[in-house]
Amino acid sequence: MAKPGGDMARKGALRLIQGVRDGRSLSDQSGSLRALPVAEQARAARLAVETLRHQGRADVVIDAFVNRRPAPQIADVLRLAVVEMLELGAPAHGVVGAAVDLTRTLGARGQAAAGMVNAVLRKAGAYQGWADLAPQPLPEWLRGPLVEAYGDAVMTAIEAAHQRGAPLDLTMKPGADPVPGADALPTGSWRLQGPAQVTALPGFDEGQWWVQDAAAALPARLLAPRPGERIADLCAAPGGKTLQLAAAGAHVTAVDISEQRLRRVTENLARCGLTADLVAADVLDWRPDVAPDAILLDAPCSATGTIRRHPDLPFIRDGPRHRRADRAAGDPAGSRAVGAAARWAAGLFHLFADPRRGRGPDRRGAGPPSRPDRGTPGSGADRPARHRPRLDHRGGRPAPAPGLLGRPGRDGRVLHGLPAQARLNGTVGPPCAFLPRMRMKG
Repeated sequence: MAKPGGDMARKGALRLIQGVRDGRSLSDQSGSLRALPVAEQARAARLAVETLRHQGRADVVIDAFVNRRPAPQIADVLRLAVVEMLELGAPAHGVVGAAVDLTRTLGARGQAAAGMVNAVLRKAGAYQGWADLAPQPLPEWLRGPLVEAYGDAVMTAIEAAHQRGAPLDLTMKPGADPVPGADALPTGSWRLQGPAQVTALPGFDEGQWWVQDAAAALPARLLAPRPGERIADLCAAPGGKTLQLAAAGAHVTAVDISEQRLRRVTENLARCGLTADLVAADVLDWRPDVAPDAILLDAPCSATGTIRRHPDLPFIRDGPRHRRADRAAGDPAGSRAVGAAARWAAGLFHLFADPRRGRGPDRRGAGPPSRPDRGTPGSGADRPARHRPRLDHRGGRPAPAPGLLGRPGRDGRVLHGLPAQARLNGTVGPPCAFLPRMRMKG
């Protein structure tokens, strides 16, 4: 018999997976599960994540028992059930019955496929050798360049790491007690190993902590915000750094282009008892009323470093909506991600740091700089010189832009940025992170 509530979770998981097929990330679909109880939301999300993480292995199992690949929706039902049985260890009889019932809800095609689903999953439940199957491969548009750059052995290790998934990292509010069982990391984060239902952990309802990768927590810690400082957190969603800055006592303005993602920031601020001003805008168009004391920009990037936590990312880029957009842009490999991040950062430097522009509501000059032209991706010749990021000789560190320095920080240095290993010519590469610490002139 299926687990009570399990059908709701499986339906929710299938809805999430199909959303990914349409080009929407799992995080952007969180609102689609709000009708479910909290525990079932967590279960649906985990089923979707694990199905996407092990899709390639599930396909090997399914292909052993079918003559041809089923229709996409039916294939996702089969994958969901195979992963639930073979990876998550759910009893086969309950999973098979629930999968058949779920298939019958998919219209006439589902009704016709119910018998096949039943037969395939009964055989799949007894499959031997699941643990020996190769990890989920990355799509060729991403795998090919990585193999060329790092070799087959490193690529195999990367895919094995993706299959293992990532631990759960937490950032504690100042003075809060750590979650029992969490290990302290040298960077200041706390780590829980193994699966966990986030909303059931001690301190969640009280807002004592929030989920944030240890690496993602570093920029705000390096910025070392002071109480009362005005800080602009650009490209702020999902909001971990905004919460860090607010918890340190800073007056934070969080800017992000996605209203939907900013709603999640609002929810986490409310849960943790923190405040910030949220602005839905493109950072190249937005201007503050008052010049901030500091700016934090953890720039958008290729996100290849987050796939082990977000296995939906390769499928999103492979989705039909993104393929059409890439073809229309003359960029079928999706190689503009890092180049776009670089242009944002370069435009940001000019926007806030050009000493020729006035500051404040009464001296803002003519407005923000014009957008870089959308010419050949990453050529550099398609945008004015003031928009071009310059790299110095120290391993890709952004060179000081004209007018960027202002006054040094309290340690006597100006932090221009973290090492940005991503190439700025538009090729897909490791994530790019800029952390300008700018004391504003005027």
